Amino acid sequence: MGIDDLLADLKGGTGLTRARAASELGKLRDKNAASALMKALNDANEGVRSNAAFALGEIGAVAAVPVLAKKLSDPGEFVRKSAAKALGMLKADQAVADLAKAIGDPARVVRKSAMRSLGQIATTEAIAALKKAARHLDSDIARMAEDTLRKLDNSERKAFGMPSEKI
Repeated sequence: MGIDDLLADLKGGTGLTRARAASELGKLRDKNAASALMKALNDANEGVRSNAAFALGEIGAVAAVPVLAKKLSDPGEFVRKSAAKALGMLKADQAVADLAKAIGDPARVVRKSAMRSLGQIATTEAIAALKKAARHLDSDIARMAEDTLRKLDNSERKAFGMPSEKI
């Protein structure tokens, strides 16, 4: 199926058809789909919004960062999770404050994705947010933040040709 067919499916058809189209557009990594995917972030169907958010990360749609950051407060937890993942894929340093807030999200999948994305962004501010989360009273949040920091430390060690620490 070509991009034109997928774009048509994204605009019409059942929720499942639109969700699949959003997913396939991401896999094509064609930046020409970015505008249609950003519009799909407002679809009534949570699956469409979730797949559109992730697809924007896959295609490298940096222009979508502000819209994706707003989706961190979407009513659908999987939309929030996909938005958080996409922001990490895009290394969206301007979304660090929004991702740091998402560490407190009620959904564990969102918290985990937000922390992973902060680790991918790895700016001073992102690392500071992870260090703060590592001291959180909620032991699950603290553990996830510590794991993310440990993985970040190990990736930095590898970049300098040093062996990874045992976990």
